Amino acid sequence: MHVTPSHTPSPPALLIIDMQQGIQGVTKPRNNPNAETCIAGLLAYWRSQTLPCVHIRHVSRQANSVFAPGQPGVCFQAALAPLPTEPVFEKNVTDAFIHSGLERWLHARNIRRVIIVGVASENSVEATARSASNLGFQTQVVADACYTFDKFDFNGHVRSAEDVHAMAMANLRDEYADVITSKTLLAQWMGELTPIR
Repeated sequence: MHVTPSHTPSPPALLIIDMQQGIQGVTKPRNNPNAETCIAGLLAYWRSQTLPCVHIRHVSRQANSVFAPGQPGVCFQAALAPLPTEPVFEKNVTDAFIHSGLERWLHARNIRRVIIVGVASENSVEATARSASNLGFQTQVVADACYTFDKFDFNGHVRSAEDVHAMAMANLRDEYADVITSKTLLAQWMGELTPIR
């Protein structure tokens, strides 16, 4: 079971996963069309409170990928781009903790809470949340600040983006993370801001 957020007084880090230009070119149907707005709102609030904002960028090893080095798609979306003072961690796999230095950076700053947002729900978001929990971090995933796309299941049937997203959130809920909405998250941190710093 994951560690609940009320047990450790540490600043929560906002982890923004793979919000790059390349993902905007995916043409398959998606869910949560307002996810970017939710992420931008959380990012603005975190910055206003000088809480740690961490940006994760996927850099593909495949030369023909939109996320390959040197391609425009690897760049962050302008509205969610990191400030010069905000850390950026690059990953080559779905999990943001693998060979990235992210875990060490968090521990060095006594950060024990992570708030995860971004794309894709069942891919890098889920993989990163699972590792965060397994590494002992208090983990929350903001459901309306994550999204994904329609996908074929193992039997070849098309599953809607909403179904894929819902199953990813169900996989994480309770076992690996608290899965909440952006509204609930902001209400929590506004109430707890003084004690968590």
